[in-house]
Amino acid sequence: MRTTTAITKEELRSDRFPLQGNVDEAWVQQAIRHVLTKIDQNIERLGDRFPSASTQHSRYQAVTAEEVDWTEGFWTGMLWLAYEVTGDEKYKSIAERHVTEFKARIEQRHKTNTHDLGFLYSLSCVSAYKLTGHLEAREAALRAADVLMERYHDKAQIIQAWGDLNHPEEQGRMIIDCNLNLPLLYWASEETGNKAYYEVARNHIHQAASYIVREDASTFHTFYMDVHTGKPVQGKTHQGYSDDSCWSRGQAWGIYGFALNYVYTRDAGLLELSKRLTHYFLNRLPEDDVCYWDLLFTEGDAQERDSSAAAIAICGLLELIKYLPVTDVESAVYKQAALAMLQSLERSYTTGPSEEQHGVLLHAVYNKPRGMGIDESCLWGDYYYFEALVRVSRAWNLYW
Repeated sequence: MRTTTAITKEELRSDRFPLQGNVDEAWVQQAIRHVLTKIDQNIERLGDRFPSASTQHSRYQAVTAEEVDWTEGFWTGMLWLAYEVTGDEKYKSIAERHVTEFKARIEQRHKTNTHDLGFLYSLSCVSAYKLTGHLEAREAALRAADVLMERYHDKAQIIQAWGDLNHPEEQGRMIIDCNLNLPLLYWASEETGNKAYYEVARNHIHQAASYIVREDASTFHTFYMDVHTGKPVQGKTHQGYSDDSCWSRGQAWGIYGFALNYVYTRDAGLLELSKRLTHYFLNRLPEDDVCYWDLLFTEGDAQERDSSAAAIAICGLLELIKYLPVTDVESAVYKQAALAMLQSLERSYTTGPSEEQHGVLLHAVYNKPRGMGIDESCLWGDYYYFEALVRVSRAWNLYW
């Protein structure tokens, strides 16, 4: 892995993130109640079905069994969070029925040709097992970990994101999002005692640290490796503005993902890397602390925000500071920044109580270059916003 000292660490202003009032228990509980209201409204509409990845004209569509993709775990994860904060069996009941569906999906290998198995199974099945001891959920999550292992290229030491493992145009693609899929493998290693899961996850995160992160602490969305020689090829983007810009959600995946990988590896370089990506991200926030969809953009560029990227970054910062000394000056700034972003989301980016708005967070962007989910609610944004509120409300045990 490239040494972290080769990555720029920008100076961070300690006074940049003033809070707009108190983030106290009453404020947090009010924000959580709004999330629960939107969950209940969606349950009324959807029943046991899953919502689409993003809204269309503020409305989530019900997803059929044939249409499932990489995002369904975020909805089940929200149900488990709702169960944790309320103890209400209705959320547990639906989530457990989802577990049965996730188990059938992995057994049938239905749309599992992706690295996003971590997003799908950590939030639906690992969470279920951790919270309730659900053995069917454990079995499904371990099967998902095995399928994820099949995407590993030994020579390049990466997990391929998507596409045919033998297709020359798709081979060797790793993307920054995969940082959040690796905890499924660490969990499987701990659960089974099989070190192979751990080694694959550790190898991949080292390659991501070496090649996806640029020297200025920004990130590529995508980096290609030669699977035959193991040599680096080139950095690209699939979701950002350009190959050389910094896609905001990708930077947030990096902040949170490197911190999560530190949890399992205790590699201090990954924690420091998360800090350096944090500085790059925070230094490019607009006045209201919610990023544009690409960090290239600033005030006056007439570009959309991505509230979902802000929500992910908040969770990353709240995880990061758990492993920093209480005397760490930067740690205090990170916490202040996380709370300031959270306040801004609650104040200006959440939906109202109307049942016409199905999501929780407004003004997210799924995939701007491909015209997907622009200035809509996105399921992962709703999930990470809820996770952030739960983190602030209590000592929360990771689903990841």
